[in-house]
Amino acid sequence: MAILSKISGTGSYLPEKILTNDDLCKMVDTSDEWIFQRVGIKKRHIAADTEVTSDLAANAAQAALNNASINSMDIDLIIVATITPDKPFPSTATQVQRKINAKNAAAIDVNAACSGFIYGLTIADQFIKSGFYRNILVIGVEVLSRFTNWQDRNTCVLFGDGAGAVVLSSNHTDSGAGLKYATLGADGFTPPEWLEIPAGGSALPASKETVEQNLHFAAMNGKEIFKFGVKILPKTINSLLDKNGYSIKDIDMIIPHQANVRIVESAAKKLGIHKDKFFMNIDKYANTSAATIPIALDDAIKQNLIKKGDKIILVGFGGGLTWGAVLYEW
Repeated sequence: MAILSKISGTGSYLPEKILTNDDLCKMVDTSDEWIFQRVGIKKRHIAADTEVTSDLAANAAQAALNNASINSMDIDLIIVATITPDKPFPSTATQVQRKINAKNAAAIDVNAACSGFIYGLTIADQFIKSGFYRNILVIGVEVLSRFTNWQDRNTCVLFGDGAGAVVLSSNHTDSGAGLKYATLGADGFTPPEWLEIPAGGSALPASKETVEQNLHFAAMNGKEIFKFGVKILPKTINSLLDKNGYSIKDIDMIIPHQANVRIVESAAKKLGIHKDKFFMNIDKYANTSAATIPIALDDAIKQNLIKKGDKIILVGFGGGLTWGAVLYEW
């Protein structure tokens, strides 16, 4: 009997502080109407000054462990998808390991921007299906507020902080539930300045000049990224379906990266489906990069929107440029 990797638990964590569009209007020249009409966001959560990325991740991880009724000592591997680590090193995953007391786990970080959770989930799936590991924590987490220029209205309205996690476990039953198929992609030939934090790495180390020029904040070519999202979202979904003989009609729900509601509306039109097939919660949490998909998955489960036997697509796209999708049967 083939081993399938099954989501045995989900969890999420959103910081207590909420920043509304009206709050942003006091900081930059914008309006609630402008933000909501352009991207679909009403508010976002912001980490407390005392919270770091691994704190958010550990809270989401513990919630997923509780939901799965699994002890942290049973976790074999922790994968943290993030572009906002606590530090360049050590990995955020090792800090999560310490905070949840997962003494038996290996730990790695994955940097694929907004596609990071899909990359992490796909990596975990291979470890499970090969029999190498039995229980893996996959976490998507960001504290983007620390890397946001709050004077730039084109970017500061987009981002929020949060974490989502799943426990992926081996399923030896014949129920059929589990991760069925996955597809990943990248295009490193596109200009990195379309979506990047320019400074802080080996290419442009931190200096007085990089700080003064705001080069440690996220920078984005909104027009190009929007065009990329509109193109890659339906293309990735169709690629996943075509490779595995499924039709879009076979899919009960699509949980996309929460980047822009207009991108999703365009994808729905191209796929010939109603936009309601896409689960969206961008209005409540904004774009939390690698965390959007696991937060949305946990949100949908808490709302009892997913039932046994449902076929779900999780799909992400973002900086790199990167993209990926998985087909999962609940």
